Amino acid sequence: MIDGDMIDGDPHDEIGQLEGQIEALAETIEGCRKIALVAKLAMAGGALLVLAMLVGAIRTDIASLSGATAAVQGGIVLLGSNRSTADQALAKMKKAEARRADLIDRLELRSVGGGLARRDP
Repeated sequence: MIDGDMIDGDPHDEIGQLEGQIEALAETIEGCRKIALVAKLAMAGGALLVLAMLVGAIRTDIASLSGATAAVQGGIVLLGSNRSTADQALAKMKKAEARRADLIDRLELRSVGGGLARRDP
């Protein structure tokens, strides 16, 4: 419903749907942040392992070198694809927020004097 206007329907319902979408997209973006952290840790761990092999701190063998290389490359791939997902979710979230703001602006809201409703005795 983000891309089109509601023709027949309650704008309050659409606003509610948009808020649900915005919340889901925010959770997706947060998940992407966590995955990005894991990807960076994998890259750093792989790089440290390679560095340790180069300085002779650990014995260099094919298994260690393969694992370190896989960690670095896997982290790079994961970070790149995750970044794309996060960017797409952020763009969708901004679009939904703009649509929600537009719908709210179109509502005929009544202003309550002074921001608080008062009851006369």
